Amino acid sequence: MNIVIVESPAKAKTINKYLGKDYHVLASYGHVRDLPAKDGSVRPDEDFAMSWEVDGKSSKRLSEIASAVKDADRLILATDPDREGEAISWHVLEVLQKKKVLKDKPVERVVFNAITKSAILEAMKNPRPLDTPLVDAYLARRALDYLVGFTLSPVLWRKLPGARSAGRVQSVALRLICDREMEIEVFKAQEYWSILANLKTPSGDALSAGITGFDGKKLGRLDITSEAEATTIKRMLEGASFAVDSVVSKPAKRNPAPPFTTSTLQQEASRKLGFSASRTMQVAQKLYEGIAIGGETSGLITYMRTDGVQIAQEAITAARQVIGQDFGANYVPEKPRFYSTKAKNAQEAHEAIRPTDLSRRPKDVARFLDPDQARLYELIWKRTMASQMESAVLERTTIDITAKGSGKTAALRASGSVVRFDGFLALYQEGRDDDEDESSRRLPAVDEGASLALAGAAAEAIEAGQHFTTPPPRYTEASLVKKMEELGIGRPSTYASTLQTLRDRDYVELEKKQLVPQDKGRIVIAFLESFFNRYVEFDFTASLEEQLDKISAGELSWQEVLRDFWRDFHGAVDEIKDLRVSEVLDALNELLAPHIFPAKEDGSDPRACPSCSNGQLSLKVSRFGAFIGCNNYPECNYTRQLAKSGDGEDGTTPDGPKVLGQDPATGLDVSLRIGRFGPYVQLGEEAKPKRSSLPKGWSAADLDLEKALQLLSLPREVGLHPEDGKMITSNLGRFGPYVHHEGTYANLSSPDEVFSVGLNRAVDVLAEKRAKGGRGRAAATPLKELGEHPTEGGPVNVYDGRYGPYVKFGKVNATLPKDTDPQAVTLEQALELIAAKAPKGAAKKKAPAKKPAAKKAASKTTAEKKPAAKKTAAKKPAAKKTASKAKSPSEDAGPEDGS
Repeated sequence: MNIVIVESPAKAKTINKYLGKDYHVLASYGHVRDLPAKDGSVRPDEDFAMSWEVDGKSSKRLSEIASAVKDADRLILATDPDREGEAISWHVLEVLQKKKVLKDKPVERVVFNAITKSAILEAMKNPRPLDTPLVDAYLARRALDYLVGFTLSPVLWRKLPGARSAGRVQSVALRLICDREMEIEVFKAQEYWSILANLKTPSGDALSAGITGFDGKKLGRLDITSEAEATTIKRMLEGASFAVDSVVSKPAKRNPAPPFTTSTLQQEASRKLGFSASRTMQVAQKLYEGIAIGGETSGLITYMRTDGVQIAQEAITAARQVIGQDFGANYVPEKPRFYSTKAKNAQEAHEAIRPTDLSRRPKDVARFLDPDQARLYELIWKRTMASQMESAVLERTTIDITAKGSGKTAALRASGSVVRFDGFLALYQEGRDDDEDESSRRLPAVDEGASLALAGAAAEAIEAGQHFTTPPPRYTEASLVKKMEELGIGRPSTYASTLQTLRDRDYVELEKKQLVPQDKGRIVIAFLESFFNRYVEFDFTASLEEQLDKISAGELSWQEVLRDFWRDFHGAVDEIKDLRVSEVLDALNELLAPHIFPAKEDGSDPRACPSCSNGQLSLKVSRFGAFIGCNNYPECNYTRQLAKSGDGEDGTTPDGPKVLGQDPATGLDVSLRIGRFGPYVQLGEEAKPKRSSLPKGWSAADLDLEKALQLLSLPREVGLHPEDGKMITSNLGRFGPYVHHEGTYANLSSPDEVFSVGLNRAVDVLAEKRAKGGRGRAAATPLKELGEHPTEGGPVNVYDGRYGPYVKFGKVNATLPKDTDPQAVTLEQALELIAAKAPKGAAKKKAPAKKPAAKKAASKTTAEKKPAAKKTAAKKPAAKKTASKAKSPSEDAGPEDGS
C-alpha cells in the first residue's frame, strides 16, 4: 500500500479516486506544527534553533498518518507546489521520523499544478526528493516573522498601551495606507478652469475640442487658474473663426493582458466582482480542489498561489482551438503568445492561474457551481482565453484646430480612437481603477483646412468650467495589492491574510471599498517610523524578500540571513527600551500634527487648550487607546478624540457639550459629548448621569434628539419568552447589538435592530445561539437518539458538531468515522466508539479519587517527595499565563496560506 499525504480532505478524496485501490490518500489539514506563541520558540543564541508544537487536533491526525505509514510500502508527500506546501511535507516527515515509523521505506515528493487525473498520474511518474532550499526559505520567513512580532510587540505594549501588535509585512502595508491618508490630509486643492468648444463640421457632425494654447502660450490642464483668465479666453472664442489645422490618424494595437497571477486575480475580482482578497482566495481554493461535474470530481483551475504568467503548451493549444471555434480563425494570432513575469522578485516559477480544461466554457459548468464560484471561474476562463487572442486594432485620431479673433489666436484639440478590429476585446477587457475607456470616442470625418462653426449660440457653445484638483484616492484592497507587488513586499499567499489582519487589529476599516486607517493604526505607524524607521522602509522589506528568494534558490544560507537581520534589529530594540513614554509622545505629536492638530482658519495655535488659559494639547495613552488631553491635568481635565479639530466637524465642539433637546419624561437636557473613548450622549448633569456611547456606524453629525433618547432608553424590553414567560431584552454591548434571555446572549445584525427587533425574531436568534452550544445555552438537539447505555445508564445520542457528526455519552464525545451516515449509526456501533474514546477520560477522572487513600498509607519517603511535586505543579499556571499573554503579537507569525 502506498500512503499519499495532501493538505485537505476534499483534495484527498478526489486524488484517491484517480489513484485507485493501491493508494491511500490522507489529509494533514494544513500545517501540522507551528511555533508556540511564547518567548523562546526561536532561539538566536542557538543559531536560530526552533521549537515546534503540535496541537491536539493535529496530534490525532499525525497519529492516524503514522499508523497508516507503519504498515505501508511507500510514503508519497503530495502537498501544494509552493514554499508552504514544501514546509508541510517537511513537518510531516520530521514527525514520522521522530515516531520511528518510516524505517527503510522510500519517501518521495510529488507536485502537480492541477487536480486532474492526467496531472496527478503524470506527477506520480516523476517523484523528486524534498526541496531543502525551499524548506530553508520557509524556516527563515517563519523565524523572521516570529522575531519581529515577539520582539517589537512587547515594546509597543509598554510604550503605547492599547496597541495590539507589529509585524514584518503587516506594518509596511499599514504604512502605505497611513502615508496615503497623510497625503490626503495635507493636500491643498488647486483651482483650475477648462474651456471646451462645441463645434460642427461642414457636413453637420458635432465635434468637441479642448483648449491647448492661447495667444502663443501652451496651456496644460491646470494652467488656467482663475475665472477672469477663463472669461477672457471664452469671450475671444465666442467671436472667433475656427479652421482645421491638421488631422492625424495613426493605427495602434492593444495587446491582451497575461493570464492571472494571485495578485492580478485579487485585483480584477475586486474591481469586477466586488470580492475582497480573502474571499477571492476562498472561492479559488474550492475551484482548485475540485467540483463534482457529471459524477466526477475534478479541479477546475490550476494552483491559485503563483507569480507566474506562463501557461503550459497544451493549454495554449487548447485555447487557440476554442478561440477558433467560438470566434473564428481571424481571432487566433499567427503565433502563440508567451509571457514573462514583470514582478520585482517573482516567487517559485509556477503556471499562471487558468482553467484545467479550456473546453469547459463557463455556461457549461455554471449549474454545478454556486454563484460566486461561477463568476470567478468565468473571470479566469475569459482572461486566459483573451491572453491567447489576436490584438485589437485601433485608429487613434487627433484633430488640431486654430481659432482666430480679436487679434488673438487659440489652439484647440479633439482626440479619440476607433476600434477597427476588436480582437480580444470581443471577449474581455481588463478593469481599470479609474474606469476610463479611451477606445470608445469616435471623431467625425473632416478635412484639413475645413472651416468649423459654433454648434449653437456662442455663449452656450463655448463652455468654461471651474474645477479643483482632488487628493490621491485612498487605497482599495486591489490597488494596495498592486502597490505591494510593485514594491516587492509580501508574497501571493500573504496578501489576503495581511489585509485581514489589519482589519482584525482595528488598524484599518473598509469603507465603501476604501482602506481607511484608524487612529490606533496611525499611532503604531508613527511610533515605528520614529523609532524603527528602517524596518518599515519599503526597500528594506523588499530586499528581505529578495534574500528569501535567494535562500529558496540555494544561493544563501538561511541562518546567515537571520544573523545579519537579528544583529541590527536586536540592537535597535535595546536602544529604545529605556525611552520614557513622554519622549515617545513628543515624537508622535510632531509626526502626527497634521492629523491630530490641524491648522485653524484664524491662525491661532492648534495645540492651545480650549478649556484652560495656558494649557497645551498633547497625545495621551491609556490601556483603552490614545486620546488628546491637556498637559495641565489634573487641574484641567479637557479631553477629546484624536482626529477632532476645533471647528466641530461632527456637530460637537471641544469647548463643551452640544444640547440636542430635553427629555420629555424628566425635562433634563440631552447632550452630545466627546470623551476619550469617542462620542456619547448624556442625560442631565447629576453626579452620575445616564450615558450611552454611540454604536459603530452611527455618526455624531447625524445624531438628533430622537436617536439620543433611544440610546438612553436601553436596555429595551422586547417581550416575554413563550417557553418560560421570562423577559427578553435588547441592548448594545462591547461586542455589538444583542438580545438577552436567561444567560444567553445572541448577536443582532445591526445597532438599529436593537430598537426594532420583535419577539419572534428575538426567539429565533436565541434558539440558533443555544443550538450551537456554549455557556448559558441549552443543549443542542440530537440528530438521532440511540437509547440508554446498557450498563451505566444515561442517553447515548448522535449530534452534529463543528468538525462533523459525533456520538455522545455523558462527557465522552466520539467522532464518527469518515463517510459514516449519522442516521445509520446503531447503539452497538456508538458504544464501541465511546469505549475506545473513554479510557483516556476515565483515567483522568479516577486519579483524583485515589489520592486520599494513597495519602493515608504514604510512607515518610513519599511524603517528603510531595512538596517537590507540588512545586513543579505550581509553576504551570505561570507558564500558561505567559503563553497566553504573548498569544498574537504578529500577523506574520502564522502559515502563509492561513491553513
